Amino acid sequence: MSARDRLVGPANTGVWMFTEAMPAGAAAEFAGRVESLGYSTLWLPETLGRDPFPHIAWLASQTESLQFATGIAGIFNRHPSSMVQASLTVAEQTGGRFVLGLGVSHAPMVAGVRKLDYSKPYSQMREYLATMDKFRYTSVPPAEPPLRLLAALGPKMLELSATAADGAHPYFTTPEHTAQARAILGPDKLLCVEQKVILSTDADAARAAAIRTSNIYADLPNYRNNWKRLGFTEDEIESRDNRFIDAVVVWGDEDRLREGVQAHYDAGADHVCVQPIDVDDPLAVDWRALEVLAPGA
Repeated sequence: MSARDRLVGPANTGVWMFTEAMPAGAAAEFAGRVESLGYSTLWLPETLGRDPFPHIAWLASQTESLQFATGIAGIFNRHPSSMVQASLTVAEQTGGRFVLGLGVSHAPMVAGVRKLDYSKPYSQMREYLATMDKFRYTSVPPAEPPLRLLAALGPKMLELSATAADGAHPYFTTPEHTAQARAILGPDKLLCVEQKVILSTDADAARAAAIRTSNIYADLPNYRNNWKRLGFTEDEIESRDNRFIDAVVVWGDEDRLREGVQAHYDAGADHVCVQPIDVDDPLAVDWRALEVLAPGA
């Protein structure tokens, strides 16, 4: 089965998860349980912890059919040639169970922490992809090169996802954004959307958990600018207004969570990767939510 078939096939829902707080064995157990629930793909981000490529290689060695995707690997962390080497190595050694998600990350991470130039992220991504394409890999290649998706929110990066990649991986958006992204990408490019979910009918508790999570992202200009393009005001974002929180995080009972995921498919997504948020513990995995949304559940 090809990587694309795993993304858009019958089990086209995936899981997006931070595994940074999990020891290697616990992360492998987590991946195994995700696989047993029937999810096709596990998306893993890159922050300031583990290198996602050896981590994915390890997890793939502990699973049988689960596909893994970087959601995303930052382009400022590696030279383009190193990105090609890492991605092709993992794709070949996992039997093709790998999708390469790339992104420009955010100014506080790149310029602030790594002290690198973040003056023109769109142009830097475009040039990075062109350099990747020119690199000659001299080892055993995978049967198929890994799919290449871009973390894309705004129109220009979505257009680049259509012209220089296999599609886009928007994060922390809404079904309205999914529809806009599909219009820009066209009908044939992959659109793999992340959606945060909270299985709780307690409005106060669910919104508090959603706010706790949104606080991690709300001051990052890339997300804030995208939310403004979607019609949210500065005051709504800054105050974590209910209209804003309820739009970007799906919370409620089992039916509401299913409806929230389906809304992205109805808007044009090929694949939705759900990120479960535990209402009480930010480091816990809410297996109830993953069981509810599992393919075939």
